[in-house]
Parts: sequence; C-alpha cells; structure tokens
Amino acid sequence: MSRRSGILEFAVLGLLRESPMHGYELRKRLNTSLGVFRAFSYGSLYPCLKTLVANGWLTEEPGNTSEDALSAPLAGRRAKIVYRLTADGKEHFEELLAQTGPDAYEDETFAARFAFFGQTSRDVRMRVLEGRRSRLEERLEKMRASLARTRERLDDYTLELQRHGMESVEREVRWLNELIESERVGRDQRRPGPPAPERQDATETSGGRTAHRGESSRPDPSEDTAT
Repeated sequence: MSRRSGILEFAVLGLLRESPMHGYELRKRLNTSLGVFRAFSYGSLYPCLKTLVANGWLTEEPGNTSEDALSAPLAGRRAKIVYRLTADGKEHFEELLAQTGPDAYEDETFAARFAFFGQTSRDVRMRVLEGRRSRLEERLEKMRASLARTRERLDDYTLELQRHGMESVEREVRWLNELIESERVGRDQRRPGPPAPERQDATETSGGRTAHRGESSRPDPSEDTAT
C-alpha cells in the first residue's frame, strides 16, 4: 500500500469514527476539513472504502435517513450506501493514532495526523509535534546550505523563490514551537498539586462541653461546687 493510500484510509477511518456517512459526504469532508485531500476523487475514495469493508473495518448499510427514503424512489435509483465503523475498525484506527514513527512527520501524513489531534493522546501529540519540528529543522539546515552554495548562480527571481521556501519552513517551526509549549503548559496544569490541608471543625468537644474556636477548653471555675 502506498503512503498516500495509507493516509486516505487513516482519514476515512477517523471521519467515520465521528459518525457514519455516505461516500459523497465523506468526500466533501475530506475536501473541506482536510485540505491535503483536495486532489482526491471518487476514483481513489471508493476503492479505499471497499478495501476497508473487506478488512472488516467498515460496514455498508442502506441509507436510512428520510431524505434517502424519499429521493431514491423518485430518482429511480438505489438508496445511498452508508459506511459505518466497526469495533475492529475503531481498534485499528486507535492503533494508527498511537504511531509516532518517521512517516508521521512527513508533509501529507502530518497534516492528516494533525487533523485528528483531538482524538489523539497528549503524549503522542507531543512526540509527533517534536518529530515534525526536528524534520523541518533538518530541512531548513539543508536549504540554507544549498542557498549558500548556489546564491551567486541564481537570478533574482529564483533567489526570492528559495527565500520564500525558507521563510515558509521557518514559520512552521515557530508555529510548532508554540504548539509544543502549549501542550507542555496544558500538561503541567493538569498535574495534581499537593493535597489541601484538612479543614478543622468549627467546634471542638472537650469534657462533654462544646468549645468554639478561640475559646478556652478549660473548665469554668464557677461550675465547681464545694461538697
């Protein structure tokens, strides 16, 4: 399976974890919510769905909305198929979410992973963000070295294009720094603090008599009687 196909399968599973959808609705969500998938078409989406169904990660069900029930007979066509995530599909998606290998730092893979950070554990988010930052810092170093070697041979427009590329990478590194710091602050805020001191009762009982705070608990001499 190619990396691009793997990214598409990951995104489809993630969207269907939120709710069951028609194929057309899935394609629309891929295009609008996940910009990296704007170039995907029905030609790649439906084979992906069939593969996920064959693997037992999705089920196909007839459309069960009122709109489907009305439109299918009028149009003389079958009701739309609704795709639903199975328990095995959910488990497989969670396994994919937990992966933090080098593939997670690549451009398209990172964009898809970031789109589902709301479903990803904090530790995994941190590893993916830090890995992506390291990958971009390596790329930036290579770009600077390349520019230093070829600067004299480049015309003004090519030079500006190179600078623009470097600035884009630098901006993303700054953005990643902010995200990583935000994750760290959030994690620190959620750490349990020291236990609160035990609250003392407003009253204390001494010798069968209730003594309020600030009063002495010694017996009142006036209460003594001579025998």
